[in-house]
Parts: sequence; C-alpha cells; structure tokens
Amino acid sequence: MKRKLLICTALSFLLLCGCQTADADAVGTLSELSLSGGAESVTGELSERSDDSMKIEIPQTGYTAAVPVGYTEAADEQGTVTKLEYESEDYLRGGSEITKTAYVYTPYGYDDNDTETKYDILYLMHGWGGHAGEYFEFTGTKNMFDNLIENGDIPPVIIVSASFYNDNSSTDFGRSIDEFHEFHRDFEEHLMPAVEGRFHTYAASTSEEDLKASREHSAFGGFSLGSVTTWLEFCYDSVYIRYFLPMSGSCWYYGTYGDFQTEKNVDFIEQLVKDNDLDEKGYFIFHTTGTQDAVKSQSLMQAEEMLSRNDYFHARTLCFLSKRRRLPRF
Repeated sequence: MKRKLLICTALSFLLLCGCQTADADAVGTLSELSLSGGAESVTGELSERSDDSMKIEIPQTGYTAAVPVGYTEAADEQGTVTKLEYESEDYLRGGSEITKTAYVYTPYGYDDNDTETKYDILYLMHGWGGHAGEYFEFTGTKNMFDNLIENGDIPPVIIVSASFYNDNSSTDFGRSIDEFHEFHRDFEEHLMPAVEGRFHTYAASTSEEDLKASREHSAFGGFSLGSVTTWLEFCYDSVYIRYFLPMSGSCWYYGTYGDFQTEKNVDFIEQLVKDNDLDEKGYFIFHTTGTQDAVKSQSLMQAEEMLSRNDYFHARTLCFLSKRRRLPRF
C-alpha cells in the first residue's frame, strides 16, 4: 500500500504542470495504449509555439515513466508541514459542531509575512481507513514534493492532506462511503476557508466569490476511496477547483463498490460539463491506476466510457495513464 501510494502520488505530481497547460490532439485509444500495452512510457513532451512560449503536449492515454532516481531522498530545500485544526460540522450526525484536523505542506522559502507571494494549492485525500496528514507520513512522498519543487518540475505549491473522517467516524467500509459522500460540504463550508484564510493562496479572501475566482490555481486529488472522493469533488465543486487527480478509483455519484453504474455516472458528468459551460471555463482530469491494481476495472471502465465521448472528454480535458509494473529480467 505504501509503495502504491508513493507511485501514484509521484506520477500525478510529475505531470501536474503538464496537465495545467495541456493542449494536444488525442493520441491513440484506450484499448490501443492503456489496455493492450501499446506504449512502454508516455510522458509530456515540450514543443515550441510560434510565440516562443512553451507548452507540454500530453496524450490522452498511455503509461507513466519511472520516478526519477533520487526523488525519494531528502532534498536540500525542504518544505514544512503544519498541523491545522479547524471548526466543522458532523454532517452525518445532526450537524453538531466538531473540530477537525488537516496537515498543510508549505514549500521551502514560504514566509507567513510575505503576503505578496501567492501559491497554487492542491488538496489530497487518503483512502479507506486513512487519516489526515497521511501523505506526509511516508518520508519518500514528502521528499518527492521537495524534490519536484527544488528541481523545477512543479512550481512551489501548498499541499493539504485532509480527511473525510472525524473523531466520531467509523472506518467500516459502508460508513466510510457515507462519510466521503458528505465531505464536499466540509470542504466548501469549513476546510477550504480555514486553509485559504490562513495560508497565501490566490484567493483574495475566503468569500465564496473569491474562492471561486481562484479556481485556476486549485487542484484536488486522492487515492482509492480518496479517488472516489475526488470524482465527487468534481461533481460538486468544479466551481472552486479546475484540476482533478483521481488515483485508482471511479465516480460513485450513482452506485457503489461492485455496482459502479459507469454509464450513468459518465452521463451525469457529461451533463455537468454542459450545464456549467466547463469546456469553455476549463477543467482537467488526470485519471490514473496501476496495471496490477486489484480493483483497476472500475477505473478502466470509466476511462473507456469517457474517452468514447470525445466531443466532451478530449485531450484538453482528460488524460488517463496507467502505472505499469516492471517485471524483473532473468
């Protein structure tokens, strides 16, 4: 589990900047590349525009590259992790007042007194049975954040490791599903204002209008049930977030584990895009899974369905990549 979390987080971060500026034609189909092994490694490729600015072209499907050597080792320039307690509500139990915890990574050089420098923000969600701060507990993952920034792969970014659980939550699978279905309310009403009112993001204030106005600088990602939560964040909170990183899990707006209702969920997402002019406003979903993932079928089914509707889900809005397990050579 730790290795899988490390790999998924690394591949998402290594392509995050590319996703933000993707402007490419579709390359191949899901069945050609991601299912039958038509490519060993597909990564962003820099190309020149006529105005000499740079863009990163990313195909819609393919395999990821390996994490660069040394990225899991300690960087020279290390960020800081801060515990943040914030007031929220217990939405499943009558809305009683509760205190929740999130952990916030600020990059090397972040200065509380420097109110002029603004930072992009990425919210990350754990999987089943996880907890706030989980992404920063694995030394290799924290080191990757530092190295990615130090080496210029991504700009300095604020990263939030939050939780859909609270002190009253049961981590039973069924109850966990109930909890993450309500998380968007905690995110909108409490977590996002608490974080962005404390740290220097692009939100001018914590008003609803200013938080929506900063969506160009906001991303949300998660692993396993955190991936499912990420899809729900797209369903509920695309007005606040432009970039989404679901890792190893599909949308459960309708259905649940074993009853994925893929077509109905994609119908809903397509209608959401139409109703909210998201193709015009801009959004990007970077969807990933592993080739050896025991529950990869849900991700593959959703990717296949979405990529079959290329009038709405195309290279400017969706990328599906898979982490291939490299077998030893004898």
